[in-house]
Amino acid sequence: MTVSEFEDAVWALEGVRIVIRAPAETIVGDYDFRNAANERWGTTQWLRNRVEPRVDGNPISVLQGDGEEPHGRVILRTLRASYA
Repeated sequence: MTVSEFEDAVWALEGVRIVIRAPAETIVGDYDFRNAANERWGTTQWLRNRVEPRVDGNPISVLQGDGEEPHGRVILRTLRASYA
């Protein structure tokens, strides 16, 4: 899966926008989860458990609905609601 496909897969399942700082054609692991992460997880917990193990050390930015990066304790429920 390319970085671009990975970012799209995360958005489709999790409802969270991420940007992986690598060329769009870079190959990373699949985002092959069937269910979205628990809405009570913090952003940092979600990144450590689901995203970081699959992106081969490439830097990741999480973006809120206003384009800003949230601090790591923002829970996923709040982050997802920021896009509405």
